[in-house]
Parts: sequence; structure tokens; C-alpha cells
Amino acid sequence: MRPDVAAEGRSRPELLSCAAGSCGYDGEMTVVLYSAPWCRDCREAKRFLEKNNIPFTEIDIESVPGAAAEVIRHVGKRAIPQLVIDGEWVQPYVPGKGFLYEEMSERLGLVR
Repeated sequence: MRPDVAAEGRSRPELLSCAAGSCGYDGEMTVVLYSAPWCRDCREAKRFLEKNNIPFTEIDIESVPGAAAEVIRHVGKRAIPQLVIDGEWVQPYVPGKGFLYEEMSERLGLVR
């Protein structure tokens, strides 16, 4: 499945321009978020991306055919949220402990 085609239209290209030096995002990174409306950790991942002006495409595993199977194929279980950053699958949280703010900030180039 191509995330750029099978998405809910959540791409945010208008966020590509950060003020000079205000964020580490280089305008070239591709970020896809696999999520579901009922998922609290998914909502937190979305808030993090939006707060940091990281454009992303959201794929709802409940409504996009084959999306849940794609997650299972890559991570071995139906675990969301999942980020795909430039083709690399990343689990942005630890079950029971929450979102990995520092690690995701580093991975997305928000800290220098």
C-alpha cells in the first residue's frame, strides 16, 4: 500500500515552511502516521506532530483497507500509533508509559 495514496487527506504541506532556524524539519522528510480514532496515544502523536509543524499523512487503520495488515506486516502486531519516517517504521511510544517526546524530537530533527 502506498501511504500517500491510501490516506485520509491529512497531509499538511502548508506546514513545510518553518521560520528560518525555528525547527529542525528540513522540508524533505516524509512522515506517515498509522492511527485510529479511539487510540489515545495516536491522538498524542498527532498533537506532537502538529505542535512541531511536522507535515504528515495520517492513515486510519480502521477505515483504510489493508492499513491494519500493513502495520502487522511491518511490526508483527496491530500496534498503533506507528510512524513511518522516510520509510523507517518507528513506534513513538512505550506501552503503559506513553509518548517518547525526547526520542521523537531527536529523530525528527527538532533538537540540535
